[in-house]
Amino acid sequence: METQDQTAKLSNFLHRLYVRTDFIQIISFSLLITIGLLFIYGTGQQVGSTHAMSFWTKQLQWLFVGFCCWLFLTMIDYTWLRRFAWPVYVATVLMLIAVLIFDLKIYGAKRWLQIGPLRIQPSEFAKLGVMVLLAWIMTTRTFNINRLSHFLLLVPVIALPFLLILKEPDLGSALVLIPISAAIIFISNLKWKYIIIGASLGMILAALGALNEYYRVYPVLKEYQRERIAVFFDPGKDVKNRGWNQLQSKLAVGSGGLSGKGYMQGNQNQLGFLPQTVSNTDFIFSVIAEETGFIGVSTLIFLYVMLLFSVIRTAILAKDRFGQYLACGTAAMLFMHTFVNIGMSIGVMPITGLPLPLVSYGGSFMVSTMIYLGIMQSIYAQRKQMFTANENFHYTPRTRIN
Repeated sequence: METQDQTAKLSNFLHRLYVRTDFIQIISFSLLITIGLLFIYGTGQQVGSTHAMSFWTKQLQWLFVGFCCWLFLTMIDYTWLRRFAWPVYVATVLMLIAVLIFDLKIYGAKRWLQIGPLRIQPSEFAKLGVMVLLAWIMTTRTFNINRLSHFLLLVPVIALPFLLILKEPDLGSALVLIPISAAIIFISNLKWKYIIIGASLGMILAALGALNEYYRVYPVLKEYQRERIAVFFDPGKDVKNRGWNQLQSKLAVGSGGLSGKGYMQGNQNQLGFLPQTVSNTDFIFSVIAEETGFIGVSTLIFLYVMLLFSVIRTAILAKDRFGQYLACGTAAMLFMHTFVNIGMSIGVMPITGLPLPLVSYGGSFMVSTMIYLGIMQSIYAQRKQMFTANENFHYTPRTRIN
């Protein structure tokens, strides 16, 4: 009898674990991480096995940190984040300020903080801070998105980290804050007339900004950023300097053919046409395309579609608005990074330096992405259609928390 009870409890536990787990998310991000590790190791062969192992092992270390964060967040109630929305936001803003104070320049930009042996990029965590704070503000009882005075409260929350990141300069990461914020605002029952007005104003401001940069009235962009945009519109303008990486990237993608040249057999990477400084980060998609071809990149894109599907499904099933806002912000972040990174690799987007989620080399982005996904797993586990099992395997729905 005791053995039967223990078996029933174990079966019940395994069933509850199965019901609470989003396997689509786990399968897709596990495969993406595996692909990333393989090609981070492969790109390191360009400069020798020592560097290859260095990149690979560092990414493994960051992955371990990220996995611990993911595991912790999956086991807690995500609504706990509401209590820490302001502290997380303030902490990320202070880190962004510290980046500008401490003169740690890498490749001409101040984007990192050196904390002991660790080098972190605060802009990646600032995206998370903005998302959580916006979700908290918009789920407070007194907040009404359709009141102008309330809506204007959101502007400084977004603008402060945006301007600090832009100052580093890191235009790509700053711009990611816009779709994250827009996605959260869009699903917040904002009236369509305000959406249309806001979109129109956004297009007008974008046009004025472009004219301002073109005529250099009060230029915001750095010279190299302006040159990158100019090269994007005229690829033959500076192929030996600013346009070199994107040209080699397009050649790598195009030369991959149907099935690619084979793992670690790509000429653009192995012969150094794609420099080591970008081949495992901004242009890792190009390396994958050259070595695995159309079949390989189609598989990669399919995995991102699976991951985005799991996040959007989580948003639909979330038990409250706070969870929906977090999921929609996460979906916007993942889509923006994936779309822009692949776009700049094939020459349809200007180079902005956005990494490919879970694949590109980079510790801060790996950890922050795993934090996003851990929150998604927690939201999914507590979804409104979540069922629990009794010992006889008759299922009763959990109480919905509004």
